[in-house]
Amino acid sequence: MRCLIISDIHANLAAFEAVLQDAARRRLRFDIVWCLGDIVGYGPDPNECIDLLRSLPHVCLAGNHDWAVLGKLSSETFHEHAAFVVEWTRARLTRENLNYLRARPEQDVEGDYLLAHASPREPIWEYVLELSVAEENFDYMPTAYALIGHTHVPAIFVKNSVTLAVYAAAPTPSIPIALKPNHNYIINPGSVGQPRDGDPRAAYALLDTEKSTWTPHRVEYPIKRTQEKMRAAGFPDRLIERLSHGR
Repeated sequence: MRCLIISDIHANLAAFEAVLQDAARRRLRFDIVWCLGDIVGYGPDPNECIDLLRSLPHVCLAGNHDWAVLGKLSSETFHEHAAFVVEWTRARLTRENLNYLRARPEQDVEGDYLLAHASPREPIWEYVLELSVAEENFDYMPTAYALIGHTHVPAIFVKNSVTLAVYAAAPTPSIPIALKPNHNYIINPGSVGQPRDGDPRAAYALLDTEKSTWTPHRVEYPIKRTQEKMRAAGFPDRLIERLSHGR
């Protein structure tokens, strides 16, 4: 099966559309989309992004911003700018899309793959940025592979199940990575709508479960279009500006 892996769309329709267009341009045929949560938050197009995702064959998990919009997390736990958009989003989501978010699971297992927004240990809110945190999370995996988002940074953490050595691998856009037997993986595709690795391009990946390959991709999108919508909605300047820098 060929899976388009996306995460952290964050209501950025221009970025989401660019990802789908880039996959089509590259002829990356996929059978299903696996979305690792945070469809909403930060961005100006929450209903449009949910509607677009729902038009595709997909699996989607709950993220912390999704939970905050539903009131399952207090917006007081967010930075004031993020909290502003949580309240703004809650007031604008359709009833149908609110119900869609409510139905998203915290985790899902698809064959050999555990899907979670944040981590295998804390599926809604834990940042797996450091090797030590990844090493601890391998013990919470019921599968050989875990796919996560939340950090907005593409990453691959690997554990050799024979030697128990744990290391990080740097994903390079458009270069396939062979997933080795006798190894466990925690993999993050990065963010569609809010990259935080210094690269403002939208991030996504293609997973081929039959060939056991993971191919990360980046694509430029019309950032100014999203920024203009955010500005018109009265979003904080900091949220608008950071899209240009990917930070």
